Amino acid sequence: MKASDLMVKCLEEEGIEYIFGVPGEENADFMMSLEQSGKIRFILTRHEQGAAFMAEIYGRLTGNPAGCLGTLGPGATNLITGVADSNMDRAPMLVLTGQGASTRLHKESHQVMDVTGMFEPVTKWATTIWHPENIPEIMRKAVRLARTEKPGAVHIELPEDIAKLPVEKTPLSVQKFRRPVPDDKIMDRAFERIRAAQRPIIIAGNGCIRRRASKQLRIFCEKTGIGVVSTFMAKGCVDMDADYCLYTIGLGNKDIPACAVDAADLVITLGYDMVEYHPHLWNAGRQKDVLHIDFLPAEIDENYHPEIEVVGDLAHALWMLNQRLENATLSFDFEQQNAVRRDMTAELAAHKDDTTEGKIRPQKALWDARQILGPEDILLSDVGAHKMWIARHYQCHEPNTCLIPNGFCSMGFALPGAIAASLVYPQRKILGICGDGGFMMNAQEMETARRLNCNLTVMVWEDGGYGLIGWKQTNEFGRHTDLAFGNPDWVQMAQAFGWQGHLVCNAAELQGVLAQSFNEPGPSLVVVPIDYEENVKLTKRLGEMTCPI
Repeated sequence: MKASDLMVKCLEEEGIEYIFGVPGEENADFMMSLEQSGKIRFILTRHEQGAAFMAEIYGRLTGNPAGCLGTLGPGATNLITGVADSNMDRAPMLVLTGQGASTRLHKESHQVMDVTGMFEPVTKWATTIWHPENIPEIMRKAVRLARTEKPGAVHIELPEDIAKLPVEKTPLSVQKFRRPVPDDKIMDRAFERIRAAQRPIIIAGNGCIRRRASKQLRIFCEKTGIGVVSTFMAKGCVDMDADYCLYTIGLGNKDIPACAVDAADLVITLGYDMVEYHPHLWNAGRQKDVLHIDFLPAEIDENYHPEIEVVGDLAHALWMLNQRLENATLSFDFEQQNAVRRDMTAELAAHKDDTTEGKIRPQKALWDARQILGPEDILLSDVGAHKMWIARHYQCHEPNTCLIPNGFCSMGFALPGAIAASLVYPQRKILGICGDGGFMMNAQEMETARRLNCNLTVMVWEDGGYGLIGWKQTNEFGRHTDLAFGNPDWVQMAQAFGWQGHLVCNAAELQGVLAQSFNEPGPSLVVVPIDYEENVKLTKRLGEMTCPI
């Protein structure tokens, strides 16, 4: 076989199901080899960035990498935003790029640039295949690195002349390992510290959405009653209906759930990732006792210096704590925790019966979305002012049912992400929520969704400008710069791409239209003129907030 054939066979051996991308001349051999695969499905996208976001969401939902593919030069540079997003949001991904012939890479040459050098800062590993005989080792290493905590992106470049070379190697078999588990002595120390606390609180991070970790976390909370505030990417690690669910933390302004952290005498961080929510926002001056439990040691930060670090498999660490709870007597003060849940629950429902016309409040739009989506259905948030509202007001029953980019935070994420989610879970309702700015950044993937006949709905919150930037500038300067832009006729745009299209200007009608959109075959667009006057109102209210107790 030739080298490109062997590369495809290695991907098959690794269980890769999807590669998303836009091919070019320099990976033509690879594409011909991939066409012969009976196990890997290639999804042609309309832009490489969309391909990378699709691969990211596949990785976040399954825990296994998908591939995203581009050619050399502009194909590779188009991938990089989605790759960076995947890497910083801890989603496994394989990035596959073509390259010019190895005989011309040492000199100025058409479209040639240092692609591996470009990808090094935004991946866990970036490499070039120089010898066909190395392909089995490289592919095995790439997938292992992509999956290993913290998961992320790995880049592999295949020059066009190397792809054609004959090779007699075979793929390496997949050997998986069990993650190391914490030492019993450190678990004893951790448990004793928890038992000695009066008002402990859990900050659950991205690591808690791994299904085994979520299961053990719920058992721990059922036994102890200790409350959980989750970061944006940890939503659903505990059920929103559980008394110990204290909703979400992570806004720049102090919010109601932060009161439970303020009152705590011990903060237990589980799978916490400070790319999401910096510790200076909740532990300025290092006033809190912190117990760190995660797959990896704590990142060094002057406001995050845990007294005890439990390093090892997170699910197993929680299991070890649960074992120690069997015969333990615990006594905690949950007065502040209960007040936080009571007050935040009331906030979430405050506008559920709105009947406003012309513009719809963000709170109402998200209340209706939650009523329409079931516990296993998936909401994907783009980046913009709507992300802040989704983080605060859309709560979850199960892990990985609200996907928010909150490490790298790239706009343009939700539409291609929704396409990938619909491929992974075609039986579930898939809802993407975008601002009008973010949606138009990858609007070309509407054609991809139609071609694949994806059953999904995208809800666009229309305000005619970059609302989040306006919100932040107004908070700091009392006004904002010119951030306005025009929009297309949304319904005509939907029709042009073969989508169903809806414009909803009456709050009382939104829930019915959302329900209708999920009963329509194929993709649907629901556009909502959004009332972003609520942004400044929320800032003012949070600025004047006092904790319940």
